[in-house]
Amino acid sequence: MEGMVGQLRSVVLDCPNPRELASFYEELLGAERLAGEDDTWVVIVAGGTRIAFQLAPEYEPPSFPDPRGSQQFHLDVLVEDVEEAEPKVLALGAKLLRRDNDDTFRVYADPVGHPFCLVWLT
Repeated sequence: MEGMVGQLRSVVLDCPNPRELASFYEELLGAERLAGEDDTWVVIVAGGTRIAFQLAPEYEPPSFPDPRGSQQFHLDVLVEDVEEAEPKVLALGAKLLRRDNDDTFRVYADPVGHPFCLVWLT
């Protein structure tokens, strides 16, 4: 670890119900839930990346697009065929926020409002 301070352990999303949001991302990403969850913390692993869901009782979803100019953070999910993937994410509870003009990504919100993108190679 010379030349660095540390390694990324987890990406953590605040939410009102960690178990419910973890279930959404398990289905979206084909992830596996790790043991040790409770009402305040759930962790899944998707493609070697840990994503944790943390209880935030006063959670307020981000705005997209944010009128102040920054969305702060979002996840990009690589898909082979967006036309096949889109109905699946919508059925899981996602909401379409925007289609990109150059047709390389689409922006969605998860069930509690975190933005994420479906991206594909053209």
